[in-house]
Amino acid sequence: MAPAKAGELLMFDSDGCPWCEAWLETIGAVYHLTDEARVLPLRIVDNDLPRPDDLEAVGPVIYTPTFVVFHDGEERGRILGYPGEHFFWAFLQEFIRALQKGPDPGS
Repeated sequence: MAPAKAGELLMFDSDGCPWCEAWLETIGAVYHLTDEARVLPLRIVDNDLPRPDDLEAVGPVIYTPTFVVFHDGEERGRILGYPGEHFFWAFLQEFIRALQKGPDPGS
């Protein structure tokens, strides 16, 4: 498996997950065409298989789908489940804004 890029959207998927299938049909089919995909390319990770070595920094994934914003080797955000198109895009855009803003100077 290819190592993680500077930024990726990881989708943890599992066999028989109806919400994973719903996401793949509605958003997954067009995600690669979006501005969000330019910032966070999609990488689907099978949660039923051993975790790839380059994703050791990602915390445990219990439910699928789980979407993890992974940037510079760190988990930067997480969306649990598929809350519907409107909420998914809103959450993802919030994470992207935070990445583009950079770290909080007070931290």
